[in-house]
Amino acid sequence: MSRRDRSTSTSRSRDLPPSWSTWLADANDALVAKGVDRALRPISPTEDPSTFTARVDALERFRANESDLGESVDAPGPSRRATSFSSNDYLGLGTHARTRAAASRAAARFGCGPRSSALICGYTEWHRSLEVELAKLCETEECLLFPTGYAANSTALQALCGDAECAVFSDALNHASIVDGCRLAKQGGASVHTFSHKDYNELERALRACDAKRKVVVSDSLFSMDGDYADVDRLVELRREYGFLLVLDEAHATLVCGDRGGGVAQARGRCADVDVHVGTLSKAVGAHGGFVACSRAMKLFLVSRARGQMFSTALPAPAIAAAIESLKVFADEPSIRAKLWSNVDRMNAAIASHPILASTTRPLESPIGCVIIGTTDDALAAAAELSRAGFHVPAIRPPTVPAGTCRLRIALSAAHSHDDIDALACALAQAVERARRPRSRL
Repeated sequence: MSRRDRSTSTSRSRDLPPSWSTWLADANDALVAKGVDRALRPISPTEDPSTFTARVDALERFRANESDLGESVDAPGPSRRATSFSSNDYLGLGTHARTRAAASRAAARFGCGPRSSALICGYTEWHRSLEVELAKLCETEECLLFPTGYAANSTALQALCGDAECAVFSDALNHASIVDGCRLAKQGGASVHTFSHKDYNELERALRACDAKRKVVVSDSLFSMDGDYADVDRLVELRREYGFLLVLDEAHATLVCGDRGGGVAQARGRCADVDVHVGTLSKAVGAHGGFVACSRAMKLFLVSRARGQMFSTALPAPAIAAAIESLKVFADEPSIRAKLWSNVDRMNAAIASHPILASTTRPLESPIGCVIIGTTDDALAAAAELSRAGFHVPAIRPPTVPAGTCRLRIALSAAHSHDDIDALACALAQAVERARRPRSRL
C-alpha cells in the first residue's frame, strides 16, 4: 500500500462530526503529499548485560522484596513516618509485587533509558502492546503513548486546535495541562472560551453563538481537586447537536471508573461518543506516562504533529512493563478496586460521624475528597498538624485553587485500611477545629 493509500484508507475510519472528519482526512492527506507524515515502527531492544551489570545486584534485591510497601512515606523530621493520603496511586498498583517485579525484570534486561524518541528508535514492541491494551480499555481503534499526561493534553490540543478556523471550549476547573494546551492553541490562532465549572447551559450558549468551522469541547471527567464528575451524558447531547470534537481527560478515572476500568465515559456507556480519551499511567495504573486513545486517523495525525510526543524521549521499558503488568493485575484481582470503593464509603461514614467535618466537607463521590479551610496560612497549619499526627495530607493553595478556597486534599487508596481512614478522620476534625479558632493578637 502506498503512503497516499494508507492515509486515505484510514482517515474516515470512525464517525467523527462531519466538519472534523473532512478536516482530519484533508490534514492527513496533506501530510502525505508533503512527505512529512510519520509512522511508528516497533523494534526489539537487544540484550547487552555489560551495559547495566552494575545495577543487577540492586535490581535483584528490589525484585526479591515482596513486602507490602503500603502507603507509608517518610515525613519531615527525624525518624518520623506518616500514612500518605496524598498519592494518586488509587489502587496501590505502583507498589504491587507483580508490578515492581515486572519493572525490575525490564530494567535488568533492557536498562532504564529508552535511547531515543519514539519516531527514532525508542518505540518497541512493548510500547505497541501497551497501546493495544489501552485502546481496548477505552474502546477505541487506536492509542498513542506520550511521555506524560501533561504532554498528552497540552500538545494534542495544540496540534488539533492551533489555527484560526478552530474554537476551543474548556471547563473552568480543567487541569493545568488542558489550560496550557488551550493557550498553545490560541497562539496558533484558535479562539478559546472558558465556561463556568459544569455550567453546560453557558457552554451551549457559547456554542450557539460561535461560527468557527471546527469546534472542540474539552473537560476533565473526574476533577482532580474537588473529586466531582463531568456530566458526560450532557456533553454527548451537546456534541450531537453542535458537532464538536469531544475531548475527555480521564486521568483520575482510568481503572477507577467503568466496568472494565475505561473511565467515566465507559461508566456512562459513552465511549463511542467521545472522540479523544486522554489518560495517564501515573495514577491508578501506578506507572508513568500518558496516552491518547482515539481513532486510527487521529493517531496518524498526532504522530506527525503532536510536538510533545514527536520531540520527547520515549517512555522507558521499566515504565512500560510496569503499566502492562498493572493492567493484568487489575483484570486478575477485582477485589483491589472493590476495596478502593469500600474505602470511599468508609470515609463518608467517618466524615458524617464528626460534625465539624460534615459541615466543611462534601460527601466523597470518588477517591478524591477535599476539606475547605480558607486561607493559605490556615491550610498550611492544618496540614502541619496532620503531619505531626502521622498523616501526609497536602495543603492545596493558589494558583492550583482560587484564593480563599485553600484546602486539604484527601486521596484514598485501596492500600488504606479502615483503621487508617477512621484515624485520619479524627485527626482531620481536630485540625479543622483548630484552624477555625480565632488567633490571639499580640
